Amino acid sequence: MIHTFRVRVYYEDTDMGGVVYHANYLKFIERARSDYVRNLGNDQNAMREEGIVWVVRRVEADFLAPAKFDDELEIETSVVSLSGVRLTMAQVVRRGDTDLFRATVTAVCINKDGKPIRLPAEIRALM
Repeated sequence: MIHTFRVRVYYEDTDMGGVVYHANYLKFIERARSDYVRNLGNDQNAMREEGIVWVVRRVEADFLAPAKFDDELEIETSVVSLSGVRLTMAQVVRRGDTDLFRATVTAVCINKDGKPIRLPAEIRALM
């Protein structure tokens, strides 16, 4: 399943050169992942109350072309792999037909003590 999330580039997202500051792509893809798991029915607030939270373990990123002020971007998110302890997703940020940024993100769940735990069975079933 591919999830699509849209975002507009605001002035605050850009650097002195008028293009999206590189770290802001991580914010954009985070919003898209959060929206994806919410739309699947994963209640992250309920998980947190149970002492379980998602954390990013690894990000591989490629900057392909610049996004600029007022661009309307589309972020596609899909599951690459799912195991008992980690979820890996592919994300692409596009403007029209042009890929601007690609990332592979690996996330895990941790408990309230910050220790990695197995992904809850209901989460694995949703994915």
